[in-house]
Amino acid sequence: MHRPLRIAVVGAGPAGVYTADSLQKADIDFDVSIDLFDRYPAPFGLIRYGVAPDHPRIKGIINALHRVMDRGDIRFLGNIEYGTDIHLEDLQKHYDAIVFATGAIKDARLNIPGVEAENSFGAADFVSWYDGHPDVDRHWDLSAREVAVIGNGNVALDVARVLAKPASQMLETEIPDNVYQGLKASQVTDVHVFGRRGPAQVKFTPLELRELKSVEDVDIILYEDDFEFDEASEKAAEESNQVRNMVNTLTNWLLEQEDSPEGTGASRRLHLHFLEAPEEILTEQGKVAGIRMQRMALDGTGNVRGTGEMKFYPVQAVYRAIGYFGSAVPDIQFDEERGIIKNDEGRVLGANGKPVQGLYTAGWIKRGPVGLIGHTKGDALETIGHIIEDVDHLYTAENPDEDAILRLLEQRGVEYSDWNGWKELDNHEINLGDLATESGPVERERVKVVDRDEQVRISRAKSREAAHS
Repeated sequence: MHRPLRIAVVGAGPAGVYTADSLQKADIDFDVSIDLFDRYPAPFGLIRYGVAPDHPRIKGIINALHRVMDRGDIRFLGNIEYGTDIHLEDLQKHYDAIVFATGAIKDARLNIPGVEAENSFGAADFVSWYDGHPDVDRHWDLSAREVAVIGNGNVALDVARVLAKPASQMLETEIPDNVYQGLKASQVTDVHVFGRRGPAQVKFTPLELRELKSVEDVDIILYEDDFEFDEASEKAAEESNQVRNMVNTLTNWLLEQEDSPEGTGASRRLHLHFLEAPEEILTEQGKVAGIRMQRMALDGTGNVRGTGEMKFYPVQAVYRAIGYFGSAVPDIQFDEERGIIKNDEGRVLGANGKPVQGLYTAGWIKRGPVGLIGHTKGDALETIGHIIEDVDHLYTAENPDEDAILRLLEQRGVEYSDWNGWKELDNHEINLGDLATESGPVERERVKVVDRDEQVRISRAKSREAAHS
């Protein structure tokens, strides 16, 4: 073949970038030309719009992804909605293979009465708000004083920490002004985090847990009755350093609390509850008025069973942080129960259950919303391994010219952004941080631009100048 293999990757989050990067680095005897599409004007997906901004290590991940894209051998095309601006048949006409790495951005559903009440929120929506997502309302109702967070994963702790943390401590991050003002006006005094299993079965990481202790003016409150361990729990602590660290940290906090049962007198409290499962969100006039939890007991295997004992908590808002869930991708077979594209090790399956020529998937939309960044890298390698295996059957593009897809987008009036445009937006946000530092009380490395139209205007400013020169 006398031309590079043309590959489209739909989704510019970690899975999409790692897939494109792995293809460029693969030990293969043919060239590849890769276009990375995203629905947002800015790249990096869940790392930009799904992780708490007060995690300094996230900056390192973004920097690593930025270095990959800045090499120039992967083309970024943003502000393009697959299924609206561009369709499967368009991609099949211009590319030999297509990889869907669209991730999972919805909240998994919690099937209990009252879940649709006003002030019953999905954690993913709240995360999108405080991360300055361009498609989320700028206002968030933080009038509740007592709040329940359901879940024992990292997202639950992120949500709880942001709710409890003084706004002044968040100002040093990249949050936009509307988020800072919202958090500053928050009425929250007590945040209750509920996990249905015990301390040895929590899903958050030791680093996430320890970060809670660094929050000023917040007391961490634990409950002795929640510290129940069965044979499986003890075995897990013996065999896993992470589990042992988590249990030791929580146990030490409990012992410290016994020495000062009145706490420090902080203005806010963060309560960690274990062995409690949600039964019903209670409402008054359509709004959250409380939550009923059932006491659980470990069954010897690390799993739990209900005891029938109920407890009521008078909360005025509920945040559901029980996991993410994928969204269906137009013209692609979708598993509605698992929230993933139907696939076999990354090969997309058709209605007949067989692989569809030239279609692949990677990341959370392939395997479900589980695993950390390291899992995403391995997942991408599996998918590109199959692309390489199938290479002799992929030469399907009718119009593989690299400029052809750009002409199509321009004909349709799609105001797409590119990598140079992202760097303009990136520099603009950094400059906003400099301005905020000069006039404010803390140093800020950047201030995130929220409005989509503003992102597009900044990203396309130079291309517009060139068009009119």
